[in-house]
Amino acid sequence: QVQLVESGGGLVQPGGSLRLSCAASGFTFSNDYMYWVRQAPGKGLEWVSRINTFGGSTTYSDSVNGRFSISTDNAKTTLYLQMNSLQSEDTAVYYCARGWSQISNWGQGTQVTVSS
Repeated sequence: QVQLVESGGGLVQPGGSLRLSCAASGFTFSNDYMYWVRQAPGKGLEWVSRINTFGGSTTYSDSVNGRFSISTDNAKTTLYLQMNSLQSEDTAVYYCARGWSQISNWGQGTQVTVSS
């Protein structure tokens, strides 16, 4: 079955960086769409970024564009999110997800807290 396991979250100071990872299995990773979605405390889900694993095309939300970078290592079936210049507004649980026309599977999430 599909498994998506996030890691790399933690506490970071404003202006700092973190890299999230998502280890994927149970599907053809190299021919799919992968997403990062986040949920801040008391708020709804917010789409962050998407990548197609067969061509590498990426898209970002306006709130993270220029600061975050999504990538994959298809040999390791792993999705990454490099987050730079982190701000308090980036505090959230970050979820890895997959799907073509819509998201079909979710990871369990990893907490990112940006605070001094």
